[in-house]
Amino acid sequence: MIGPKHVAIIMDGNGRWGLKNKKSRNLGHKKGITRVEEVINQSIKKKIKFLTLYTFSTDNWKRPEIEINFLFTLLENYIDKEFNNLKYKNIKIKILGDISKFPSELKSKLRKVEKKTNKNNIMQINLALNYGSRQELINAFKKINLNKKRIITEKLISNHLYTKNIPDPEILIRTGNTNRLSNFLLWQINYTEIFFVRKLWPDFNKNDFNKILNKYNQIKRNFGAI
Repeated sequence: MIGPKHVAIIMDGNGRWGLKNKKSRNLGHKKGITRVEEVINQSIKKKIKFLTLYTFSTDNWKRPEIEINFLFTLLENYIDKEFNNLKYKNIKIKILGDISKFPSELKSKLRKVEKKTNKNNIMQINLALNYGSRQELINAFKKINLNKKRIITEKLISNHLYTKNIPDPEILIRTGNTNRLSNFLLWQINYTEIFFVRKLWPDFNKNDFNKILNKYNQIKRNFGAI
């Protein structure tokens, strides 16, 4: 069986891991970065073309300001550290979401890494930043109405989403022992295989990732047929 082209991940449990192990939510977020690197490298080995990471949701603004600022600093530091590495590995970065409210320096760096990696083609990493699926759909309908499109089709809507030209994910993984979708890719996952994992994200490793890929390869996907 052909493996998945697109894997999406809700990286849940960083804060809880930090409180449990280090008594600091922020240290949990920092630890989670190492797991991101591990999954990226494993995805390249498995020839996965698209990896979408739920990095910061529209609801995450409800968190304490000190934690939000730490997350932004963590993201900015990651870009500074890994920018050349992303280019070397031939990885393309795509932003899904509205980053207009982000700090100006971070916005500038995100746009720069998007532009500078645009022609890379080994794998595309989609960073869902200030992303919410309902807002994504609202924005799509506004664009369709603005362009005076009258015949609404699935293709028309898909072409106005952040994920235009990105295939729907075959696999969605959520760590953190929480069985919900949290406003993530609601349009795109109509036939996605969903795997809820008990482990918190900082404890999730390449063996866990490989087990899910192997389980996926054993699934007969009928898409409504027999």
